[in-house]
Amino acid sequence: MKHLSGLDAMFLHIESPEMPMHIGSLNVLDLPEGHSGDFYEDAKQTMAERLHLAPVFTRKLALMPFDISDPVWVEDDDIDIDYHVRHITLPKPGTNRQLQQYVARLHSTLLDRSRPLWEVFIIDGLKSGQVALYAKVHHAGIDGQGGVAVAKALFDLEPTGRTIKPPRPRVHRAEYHLGMAELASAAVRNAVQQAIKLVRMAPSMARAVRDVVVPEKDEHGKRAWGLPKNLKLFGPRTLLNVAITNQRTFAGRTIPLAETKAIARAFGVSLNDVVMGTTAGALRRYLKEYDNLPAKPLIAAVPVSLRAAGDESANNQVSMLAMTLATDVADPVERLKAIHAASDANKQMMGRVKAAIPNDFPMLGAPWLVSGLASLWGRSRIMNVVPPIANLVISNVAGIPVPLYFAGARMACYYPVSIPAHGMALNVTVQSYNGRMDYGLIACRRVVPDINDLGDYLLAEHQTLMARAQEQVAQEAAAGVAAPVAKTAKPAAPAKAAKAPKAVVAAAPRKPAAKKAAPVRKLKLVAPAPAPAKRAAPRRARAA
Repeated sequence: MKHLSGLDAMFLHIESPEMPMHIGSLNVLDLPEGHSGDFYEDAKQTMAERLHLAPVFTRKLALMPFDISDPVWVEDDDIDIDYHVRHITLPKPGTNRQLQQYVARLHSTLLDRSRPLWEVFIIDGLKSGQVALYAKVHHAGIDGQGGVAVAKALFDLEPTGRTIKPPRPRVHRAEYHLGMAELASAAVRNAVQQAIKLVRMAPSMARAVRDVVVPEKDEHGKRAWGLPKNLKLFGPRTLLNVAITNQRTFAGRTIPLAETKAIARAFGVSLNDVVMGTTAGALRRYLKEYDNLPAKPLIAAVPVSLRAAGDESANNQVSMLAMTLATDVADPVERLKAIHAASDANKQMMGRVKAAIPNDFPMLGAPWLVSGLASLWGRSRIMNVVPPIANLVISNVAGIPVPLYFAGARMACYYPVSIPAHGMALNVTVQSYNGRMDYGLIACRRVVPDINDLGDYLLAEHQTLMARAQEQVAQEAAAGVAAPVAKTAKPAAPAKAAKAPKAVVAAAPRKPAAKKAAPVRKLKLVAPAPAPAKRAAPRRARAA
């Protein structure tokens, strides 16, 4: 048996029918040229050959008696591959919108806890002739970076695949039928070990609290203890911050990775800042349509990986940061710079406390209480009136930069499908893949029924930032040309000219080709759409 960490178990305890706690992905696949076989059978065989490469596929839960402690993982020696890998054919015409709607429905159902906590669906009937692979895995088993490690086990770098060694024979111990006394004693031992671990971490946790609650001078020059100014504890209320149902809606959108990097270079920000700024602009326009844009900036809950470099273990090592989206700033570039400034401050704070954040803690006797409180929190609809801790979740997962293949089919996209939560009805997760930034937007359907509009606004915001980035590069190039022209009238020594910045030298008159040095390719931009009329907002009544 293998004990779940306290953080892993929390994803089980807070789960409810309205808030399934699994994460997934939607991959559209290009079939091999001339393929005439049954791809579902090919996919099932591929999965069966590789289950042993990732523990999440071969283990299931053994519950503690009376739910006195966290369950444990045990090996499942009889995996029903026909149950876990299923086949769906879309009705005609088989559009991309139909595919995404079907995935939203599949994502709304709970996983069977008596089996390994994963399912894969092969979906055909697309009018493009492609097939889709939708997979979901419980968050108790993996986090975002752990999911990338699972992808490396399942997918290939070549269409011909690779040789997979069969699993080694194991001794059958029938651990799923462990006795009550054995389970209870294991729970007590694990709780003691977790408590000892926390005690050992206490000094570093205390130092982390001290580093966060830093002494600052007040207006009288005296030092007073308080929270950092950039730390936001609550967000403003919006139509997104209500209790949710189990109904889901999903939209996938793609932005070229090269263009996102070009925006980041032009304004001196990070790739993640651009993701946040693009999402913030889309939300600002969306909420404005419903006359629901608050005066205070929205706050995003941003997962932060606590993994050491090279750690690909199948568990959760993640924390959360509250990040401002600066939605109170109208100009998109100024908004992006405000996000960058807040992000830098938060990263510095996380760097000081990262090593002291526990992801394993004892819960002896508490799981039933946590589950009860989570159910009460959702069904009592308390979050409909209390200030939200954050308005939505935004996650950026570093993916795989090269093409991947599954059962000989080339993967065309990698849309993440994540978790909306009570009080945060929208989740935006981004996965980079083979020169793409694939955005997966998932929400409670009753709160955000028109999620495709939000996805379109995200693309429009990207176009706006891209156009401003091109203007910025053009202005810098023009300024670089003017500088050396002014110096030519002076008898400046050649050595001084050689010390000029690289951009100035590249733009010198005797090198007219320097204008091509702008790193951003031209886009065909459309005229900005007129400001939309305000929509009626019956959402609060429906979501309440």
